[in-house]
Amino acid sequence: MDLLDNIAVLIHDAKLEIAMHMTKSLAPYDITPEQAFIIVLLNERDGLSQGEIAFALRKDKSSITRMIVSLETKGVMHRITSSYDRRYFKVSLTDKGKSLATKVIPCISGTIDVLETGFSLEEMNELRRLLIKMRDNMKK
Repeated sequence: MDLLDNIAVLIHDAKLEIAMHMTKSLAPYDITPEQAFIIVLLNERDGLSQGEIAFALRKDKSSITRMIVSLETKGVMHRITSSYDRRYFKVSLTDKGKSLATKVIPCISGTIDVLETGFSLEEMNELRRLLIKMRDNMKK
């Protein structure tokens, strides 16, 4: 088997293409795909902690912290410090962040539409099932 036909390489290549497509579509908003996912997550469930965001997006806390600081600097979100522990905080979207979410969601949806072009519903369900199975195999 040719190394470039290896399933891991193909999945990696697909991931890179998806990331490049999303990066281009999000460029007018000066945010990365990873930052967009935080915005969308907080748009759905505002007031999450850094740990909850990291868990939901399967990222480490330190990278989430860097993204939160960057988005906070841009005025997209703010941290609300706990009154009982200054090290603990919740993250909320500002009005600017909520407005940005309404622009980011169509970018992500557009990427998904391109990704799913030419696939039937049955094929997408099967692909989803197989990818979950692969992911679970790697967790063992």
